Amino acid sequence: MAASILIVEDEEPIQVLLRYNLEAEGYRVRGCVRGEEVFFMMGEERPDLVLLDWMLPGVSGIEVCRLMRAKPESRDIPVIMLTARSEEAERVRGLATGADDYLVKPFSVPELLARVKTILRRANPLSVAEKLVAGDLTLDRMSKRVSRGVRDIHLSPTEFRLLDQLMGNPGRVYSRAQLLDSVWGRDAYVDERTVDVHVGRLRKALSRGKEADPIRTVRATGYAFDERFGR
Repeated sequence: MAASILIVEDEEPIQVLLRYNLEAEGYRVRGCVRGEEVFFMMGEERPDLVLLDWMLPGVSGIEVCRLMRAKPESRDIPVIMLTARSEEAERVRGLATGADDYLVKPFSVPELLARVKTILRRANPLSVAEKLVAGDLTLDRMSKRVSRGVRDIHLSPTEFRLLDQLMGNPGRVYSRAQLLDSVWGRDAYVDERTVDVHVGRLRKALSRGKEADPIRTVRATGYAFDERFGR
């Protein structure tokens, strides 16, 4: 499954910039604007990495990082601190609190993406795998291409993200609501029938003739990538 990144940033333009570029790289992204919200969101889904602004309203980013390192359930989640503070003493303070890396605003987006990838690879190599392979089906996250045997499969960006989500964790059953959150985003104003429509299109693109369908429907629940596919 694609790595999950939590952005904790109260400046909307930066939040939007980060979300857009991270989602373009294939990551699953959620965001919040206050330090008090972080642990609630972690309870809903444990992120693989946190991008954490130092200067937050209410509980500061430095305090959030300190609390994360004090809690067993979050002490090993990587943190990249984002801040306008460029002084060496402040960088040292951030790293001493438990941050894994530190970027000063305004930062270079390519540099941030490179650091995200490096830290995720070190913490969880499977989360940044460039290719997912099951039987004769291959999904390439870097080139955004999908193939089955020698046949290229042309998917829309939404269908690609949907396949990535399902294929990245074979056997796991996702409800329609979970797929809406992870593929379309928590702020998307679409209903659950949208998921069924896109799964139908995805199935049609993936399977022709007598080719096996890799997507399994779980009645009254949702969908899963068939863990037996290609075996």
